[in-house]
Amino acid sequence: MKSSEQLREALSAIHRKSYPAYKSLKGSYDFRKYQLHIDHVQGDPFASPSHVSISIPFSQTKLPEEYIREPAAKTALEDVLLRRFAARLDKISFAAKGSGKSGLVSTSRPGQTVLSRTALCIRDGKLTARFLVGFPANGRTIDARGLEKIFFNLLPDAVEQSFYDRFWKPEELRNVYELAIDQQTVRKELKIRNLVAFVANGSILPRQSGVSDRPLKGAIPFRSPESMEITMELPYHGEISGLGIPAGVTLIIGGGYHGKSTLLQALEQGVFSHIKGDGREFVITEDSAMKLRAEDGRSIRNLDISPFIHDLPNGTDTTCFSTENASGSTSQAAAVIEGIEAGAHTFLIDEDTSATNFMVRDAFMQEVVHGDKEPITPFIERIREIFEKYGISTVLVAGSSGDFFHIADHVMQMDAYRPVDVKEKITALLAKYPRSVNDAPAFCLSEEPRPFWKKSAPDTRGRGHRDRIKTKVQGTDGFSIDRQNIDLRYVEQLIDPEQMAALSAMLKYTIQHDRVNQSVSGLAKHLYEKMKKEGLESFLDGNPFCGYTEPRLQEIFAMLNRVR
Repeated sequence: MKSSEQLREALSAIHRKSYPAYKSLKGSYDFRKYQLHIDHVQGDPFASPSHVSISIPFSQTKLPEEYIREPAAKTALEDVLLRRFAARLDKISFAAKGSGKSGLVSTSRPGQTVLSRTALCIRDGKLTARFLVGFPANGRTIDARGLEKIFFNLLPDAVEQSFYDRFWKPEELRNVYELAIDQQTVRKELKIRNLVAFVANGSILPRQSGVSDRPLKGAIPFRSPESMEITMELPYHGEISGLGIPAGVTLIIGGGYHGKSTLLQALEQGVFSHIKGDGREFVITEDSAMKLRAEDGRSIRNLDISPFIHDLPNGTDTTCFSTENASGSTSQAAAVIEGIEAGAHTFLIDEDTSATNFMVRDAFMQEVVHGDKEPITPFIERIREIFEKYGISTVLVAGSSGDFFHIADHVMQMDAYRPVDVKEKITALLAKYPRSVNDAPAFCLSEEPRPFWKKSAPDTRGRGHRDRIKTKVQGTDGFSIDRQNIDLRYVEQLIDPEQMAALSAMLKYTIQHDRVNQSVSGLAKHLYEKMKKEGLESFLDGNPFCGYTEPRLQEIFAMLNRVR
């Protein structure tokens, strides 16, 4: 490793030279309090900024070791340190002027959720922060003095004020730690009490808008029905009460605009922890819960959808079904089967985004279209069986069919954003509105491992091509790899573009390491375990990148299932 003075000398030597001379700076430099690593240098001032990182022995920061012992607390500490660092970099960004991206200094920007990111990680006794720097230039001539200003005058203060204990008020970090431990305690209580979700009284569920995840000002605080209210004792918060949703089948009903979908959206985001002040700090859903919906036009490969789709008029085998253009009902049937395969313990479904003919078929329609002419077994006929056979609960927002009342364990009506337990009232009405049941064979899935990719011909492009695979993230809509778009816009629990970046890196790794002939389940679990054991950095493949965020196992499955 070179010294910081050697970096200063190197900068002086290339001042006013042609921009490619910046590449000579690549390497590591000792700044005494931290090490600076120039990992990748941009080709010109208008290209993507250069990748830079700093590393510090964690013991040197004097941050309490207690805060990194529990995984949840460590992630929360990484998150709050990154937020401080991002704010400090904002203040120094573009302090050095020039052409193109000259002087830009930035890193990842966390939202309302607390996620594990490559932008800042604490691993093996070392704190590493990754960020982007636009190396300054005038035209395409190096402005080394501008970069010297960033590295020697501006960055040291940002690093010190972000990562050293003496610049933090003790209660700031303590509050983050205590919230993380309390949230983790709720997750453990869900398992102990056989609950799928908890929503604390006083939670603020509505968001400001479709483009802002911040809490809505003036929103009505959540209050659990007394009959479904539970109380927990948390290590730091103390006693907390709220709605406990038991395992089984739970219906959320109510008139339009009364808050049904808002509650479901809070539950689907409850698989992640939220920062203090978000309003959903104690809206906690069991970790594997999956939001399911219809996705017209998606691809399905080698999937057994026969429990829902069978006896097609054209004779197509639905025990190993593939299509490049699924209908709404077929895509939702696939989502259920894929959810079982992905190890989900809870399905979250909103009737508004579901295929009606997949969800339910009433008595009148059964009279008109007889069962032997209908290839779809609706979800309502399988919902109890899925719970009893696979232990998968369902939380369903329903508003158009009373048939669901017959199979529900719990029914909540949202009335002006306040939930009311109406199960007793509903039970008294069931005899008055009997349900006509479809005859359906027992729910049975193939146990044969499902291949991820059946190659029809060998890849003649060779190893050289695999080394040059290009990926491009498209916000939270998905990503492209070579010429193929992986459409993930309807996988609603993918909430951060950096999760998309991580998934694109995983798929690239899969292709480059010839793992495409594994089963979907085996491949997804391999990628997830590699991420957990070695970190997201293990997918960087020698290409530094500051912006990866951990997806869940269920989203890795979802990505693999949508590769065409």
